[in-house]
Amino acid sequence: MGILIGGEELHNNHHTYPTSAKLSVRRYEFDLGWAYIRGLEMLGLATVRRVRPQLRLGSARPVVDATMLNAIIANRYELMANYARRVRRAALAEWLRLREGGHSLKRADLRSARRWLHRDARHIPISQQRQASSAIQQSPTLKELVTMREQLRPLWTPSDASGAQRVADLQAWLKTAEASGSETLHEFAAMLRAVRA
Repeated sequence: MGILIGGEELHNNHHTYPTSAKLSVRRYEFDLGWAYIRGLEMLGLATVRRVRPQLRLGSARPVVDATMLNAIIANRYELMANYARRVRRAALAEWLRLREGGHSLKRADLRSARRWLHRDARHIPISQQRQASSAIQQSPTLKELVTMREQLRPLWTPSDASGAQRVADLQAWLKTAEASGSETLHEFAAMLRAVRA
């Protein structure tokens, strides 16, 4: 299909990485425009100036600094996609745990939670908001994951906060995540500490 429509099926990736010459993000995505650009580059007729940042991980840094913050901001889309996968896994594990304990978390609520809880509340369809809210109210684990995600988001959204304030906010977020009893948050905090620009 990508050949017929010239790679336009990847236009949403362009909105995520607007300055990237390469629109494909996942291995299975076919990017006809990138093939043309690479061909022209091989002929010396084009130069690729920018592609999307690649998430690189190194050893965990114990001290939060501006370099770590900038690396997190540069890779925020991939990091939040990783967080979303973790929330979906946690939603499934929580449902299984509650079901074994005799709680009555409805399957529809869980399905909604797995599909929508990783998104901003404003992006959850009105028809799904009740079910997502119900799942959060029934599960302190899911509530904690959603709350922590919302506390992380201001690091890269425009505000009046200074760079030093954002570094302090990141440090506070990491300490809270590491001190929580959540394995999901602990692993994600370790990942954030290891991100490289």
